[in-house]
Amino acid sequence: MYAFSMTAKRRLSVTIDADLIAAGQAAVAAGEAESVSAWVNEALRLKAEQDRRLRALDQFIAAYEAEHGEITDEEMDAAVRSMRERAIVVRGGALGDTGGTGAA
Repeated sequence: MYAFSMTAKRRLSVTIDADLIAAGQAAVAAGEAESVSAWVNEALRLKAEQDRRLRALDQFIAAYEAEHGEITDEEMDAAVRSMRERAIVVRGGALGDTGGTGAA
């Protein structure tokens, strides 16, 4: 379940929202994490990876737009429409159908 890391550990003192501490403690109690420190470490690892991917996406889009011109709102709207038309609904109604709940 957990990736083995050869990275050296260092102690860090931080202030964290109480609900996040409770979520970490609940994960430990449920056996989903070996400790709150391990849970926080994994959250920071995921955040770092997400940030790296977003930077790569920014670079890709910048290179694309440098070659093809800026992506317009109309092109974005067309891409969203196309994506929705090709989407496969696995449960519930059509994509975007909230069933009166207000949730998408």
